[in-house]
Amino acid sequence: PVSRLHCGEGARRREIWSQTGWHQRTGPHAGAEGSPGRINTWYFPIRWRDGLHWNSPNPAAESQGPRSDIDLPKARAGSDHDELATSGLPRCDAAINLAGENILNPLRRWNEAFQKEVLSSRLETTHLLARAITKAPHPPQAWVLVTGVAYYQPSPTAEYDEDSPGGDFDFFSNLVTKWEAAARLPGDSTRQVVVRSGVVLGRGGGAIGHMLLPFRLGLGGPIGSGHQFFPWIHIRDLVGILAHAVEASHVQGVLNGVAPASTTTNAEFAQALGAALGRPAFIPLPSTVVQAVFGRERAIMLLEGQKVVPRRTLASGYQYSFPELGAALKEVVA
Repeated sequence: PVSRLHCGEGARRREIWSQTGWHQRTGPHAGAEGSPGRINTWYFPIRWRDGLHWNSPNPAAESQGPRSDIDLPKARAGSDHDELATSGLPRCDAAINLAGENILNPLRRWNEAFQKEVLSSRLETTHLLARAITKAPHPPQAWVLVTGVAYYQPSPTAEYDEDSPGGDFDFFSNLVTKWEAAARLPGDSTRQVVVRSGVVLGRGGGAIGHMLLPFRLGLGGPIGSGHQFFPWIHIRDLVGILAHAVEASHVQGVLNGVAPASTTTNAEFAQALGAALGRPAFIPLPSTVVQAVFGRERAIMLLEGQKVVPRRTLASGYQYSFPELGAALKEVVA
């Protein structure tokens, strides 16, 4: 999903799959492509099954006892577009859409063709799944879409919560607006939740995967001025919010998928990552280099940021496993 300072959507989806344990531990019901640590699905139909359990990544949920396990039929990107359009959505209790082409792929030029790929990978998949949910004879109880904090306009002073305006000032904010509109369902038979995610911190790829080598070599540092806000979330908490959105029947509407430590700047993040690795982190990445690699429009995602707070997420009852940056980074790099 679109998010300022976020790379590696595919890696994030794989890690979400690994972190959730959203796979059948007993019985022959698992249907996702590949092993639990490697997922290529673009949606997650979830089915609660009596007598089988999974461990929620949300400690508050764990304290309430075991939950039901989750059955994921095969959902490979590509061929299943046609299958979903013709056969409809498999009977399930919830669907979670994580689809999206990696916007910050440094190997791709930011031209019209790539912009169309970025749009279609989000809008067409979301439209298709939303139509399938609408037409399903037994629609899921919950429909969760993960977008990004690019909805909110970068600012050195403004603070944004879930009710703040946005979504109309550049390509990426307009994309989030169209994306969320594509997911909207008529009526209220299915509970609808949108999680606007910040930069996802986790092992095995994503934002951290691109940063580790230079930081381990002592060559890391802030991007540009480093003064821009850096809205982040640990992978376990993103997974926890998704589980919370599915499990808690009172949750609906927009949730900001960011950690409560919303005042983190890029320079503070660089210092914290260096400290977690035991390395200095004072060598900045010049803005001219960022613009040369990503182009001016995409470079804004790295050189500017937003102060985003998870007001509704906290009010809904979600309890963070990693509310502080230092602990989150130590777990990621351990």
